[in-house]
Amino acid sequence: MSSTSLESLFRPFTHKSLTLKNRIAMAPMTRSFAPEGVPNDAIAAYYRRRAENEVGLILSEATAIDRPGACNEPGIPFFYGEEALAGWKDVIDGVHQSAGKMGPQIWHAGSVASESTDWTPSRGIESPSGLVAPQTPRGDTMSEEGIADTVAAFAKAAADSKKLGFDTVEIHAAHGYLIDQFFWDGTNQRTDLFNGASIKERSRFAAEVIRAVRVAVGADFPVILRLSQWKLQDYQARLVTTPDTMSDWLVPLVEAGVDILHCSQRRFWEAKFPELDGEHGLNFAGWAKKLTGAATISVGSVGLTRDLLSVFSGEISQPASLDNLLRRLEREEFDLIAVGRALLSDPQWVTKIRAGDTNHLNAFNVTDLAELR
Repeated sequence: MSSTSLESLFRPFTHKSLTLKNRIAMAPMTRSFAPEGVPNDAIAAYYRRRAENEVGLILSEATAIDRPGACNEPGIPFFYGEEALAGWKDVIDGVHQSAGKMGPQIWHAGSVASESTDWTPSRGIESPSGLVAPQTPRGDTMSEEGIADTVAAFAKAAADSKKLGFDTVEIHAAHGYLIDQFFWDGTNQRTDLFNGASIKERSRFAAEVIRAVRVAVGADFPVILRLSQWKLQDYQARLVTTPDTMSDWLVPLVEAGVDILHCSQRRFWEAKFPELDGEHGLNFAGWAKKLTGAATISVGSVGLTRDLLSVFSGEISQPASLDNLLRRLEREEFDLIAVGRALLSDPQWVTKIRAGDTNHLNAFNVTDLAELR
């Protein structure tokens, strides 16, 4: 690829107090290497290596808010408690010393079980209606008091992220976890104000979380929200099927205080509504930006030949062309691109791409998950 074609990838980006050197984000990826929920020196070094190698924005692995059952496997880092927050302070200080920018992803797993272990949280499992998938019970139905406490826990984690010196915060509302379980009619069977026939009505819980986070961090601190149609419980699930229903879903969330929508799909190059604008039409992030006016992050199998499902079958993903990505960035379909497995396997991915050293990019192998490279 020519140096001219890379210009769109390496342009600076600014939104509110956040200024990035390029358009590349490190996608959040569960690693489960935090003993007793506390980030250690190995985790700090893992993130620092990406900052040293020019990743524009690092988004942490999912971190648990202070709520029963927020984790679904051991080794998930907490974003609460004196010891864990001290560990995160070391992480962000190291990233800043390497001229990087970073935000934690704050998260509650809801009733989703781990895919790698049969571990269950000792503090119980909770979800909107005690369901993990349509007609599939797991855990307890959240009380209204539990909902209020969970909203407060998200706000406290966001406030702590700003206090520790992070540059932004991301709320995880995707992939079938707690907030997404409120969106999904198959897992939200409540009879109170947190349910309804429309996606807009079922978004009330998310909007309350966002408003509380906005109050906690102030007007100028960027808030990112990660969203998806697909779920770990159902890769074919769709919350919305038209631009109008997508607008009903996303516009209220932006109005509640979201700055950047992080739009997860398994393959970033796939059109969200191909029936309207063809197979090369706007992707999820493109439509989200068009409908809301918010900045967006796209993500999904960037730089690799195989998508997420290949992880579970053990297939190796080889480096792939970025031409499609660069064309979409050039026409400003979305603002940032999140890179997941390619950066997990190769901390030097960004510097290699910028130098045109594509012959030395690492493939992704499922065994890479067993270490912090």
